[in-house]
Order: sequence, then structure tokens, then C-alpha cells
Amino acid sequence: MRQWTVDAFAAAPFRGNPACVVEPFDQWPSADWMQALAKENNQAETAFLLRTADPARFGLRWFTPGMEVDLCGHATLASAHVLLAELGLEARALTFDTRSGPLIVSRTSGGYEMDFPADPPRRTTMPAGLVEALGVTPVEVRAGRYLVAVLADAAAVRAVSPDIRALSAIRGEAGETGQVIVCALADATDDVDVVDRFFAPGCGVDEDPATGSAHCILGPLYADTLGRATVRFRQVFPGRGGEIETETRGDRVLLRGQAVTVIESRLRL
Repeated sequence: MRQWTVDAFAAAPFRGNPACVVEPFDQWPSADWMQALAKENNQAETAFLLRTADPARFGLRWFTPGMEVDLCGHATLASAHVLLAELGLEARALTFDTRSGPLIVSRTSGGYEMDFPADPPRRTTMPAGLVEALGVTPVEVRAGRYLVAVLADAAAVRAVSPDIRALSAIRGEAGETGQVIVCALADATDDVDVVDRFFAPGCGVDEDPATGSAHCILGPLYADTLGRATVRFRQVFPGRGGEIETETRGDRVLLRGQAVTVIESRLRL
């Protein structure tokens, strides 16, 4: 059984966010087995695929080292990349059946485009303990699946050094506990519109390098802020980071990025 490690939302190796993708199964392994392999891989996500009668449609599940999650953008991108670039599947677009509904990934001239549900965040009050956990006071807080802490500027985003243990217990009005985005408009001299980071100790990941699901929230937020559908983001995880472009279309958001395979391995299981 083969497995690939793919750097998603990256144009070159050792950038973006690594995800492990296991070659497709004919029936799901047990959840305990998938969780054990995800823990062994120790990447933010390991993706598991299930063949269907349609060669361009797959079941897809994602596991962090600590739990199964409902939505993961970078491991979906990595899964499409493995099927199309490594396994040679001939398809214009792939559909993945997931806990968050059908997710569609298409090839583009510059990489891949994913069609995900939009999650426009609503304004909310400052949750107790958030300022202390982040070490900085947001100018605004929003809530969707994750909390969004809007900071004063890009320098503040890059400088954040949170108390991860304290952050893991904070939820406020967000859908999930211990998962917080920090973001700000990029500097005028930058080649992107927004810089952001994502801390997710609530699902076992202290900081994620490039996060598709976070941009399902940020895409609609900044489309409204900037007054245009397409927004360019840089997730500024120290030493890695990733490039993500979003286009908000009603209740959907298109996520665009590239992917690079860095490891092909064989599981002795």
C-alpha cells in the first residue's frame, strides 16, 4: 500500500502544508486503524480515500494525529494532486464525498481550484481569556467554524506568540473550541491582500502552515471588506507558509493553489 506526502498550497517543496495521502481503498478501514496511522505520520492531516462506481468520485476522510475532522482544505488539495498527478487519473474535476458534503476539485492552468462551502463569520464579543492567550488585543473578533481575531496590521500577525495551552480552551461563539485565526490586511508593498495564521490546539495542531478551511471563513470576510470577490492570502507560518487565492460566489468559496509531492512511501501494513 502506497502513501504520498504532498506540500499543499505550495509551488515548491518544503513550503505550504504537508499532508499524507493513502492510496484509495475499496472499503473503509476501521476508524481506529486510520487514527493510528495518522498518529504515526504525525502530520497535521492524513487523508483516506474510498473508490466508488464513478472513477472521478471518492469518499474522503481526514484525521489529525488526535482526531477525525469534518473539513480540511489542504489535505483535499493533496488528495486531488495524488489522484491526478501521481496515479494518472484522467478527469477534468474530482468530487469528494465528505462529512461537509460534496467537495469539488478542478485542474487549472496554474494548479488546482477547490469548490468549498463558504463560512462568512459574524461579529462577536471578545471571548474571555482571548487577549491573554494571544498576547495581543484584536481590533475585531468574528466567529464562524473558528474564531477570527482581526489584528491592527501585518506586523502584529507575524509577531503573535500565543499561549497554546490557554488558547486550546477558548471557543466563544465559534463552532469549534481551541481553533483561532489571526489576520490583518497586508502591507501596501506586499503582493497579497491579507496575511493570516491559524492556531488549532483544539484538534491537536499548535499552528497549521496553510489551512483551506480557515480561508472558507476569511474569503467571504475580506471579499466584503475589500469589495471584490477575489482575495489573495499568505498564511505566514514561520519558516513555511502558503499562498491561497479565494473567490467568493454566494454560499460557496473557490480556493486556488498549487501542490508538490515530496515523498512517496510504501506502508508495510
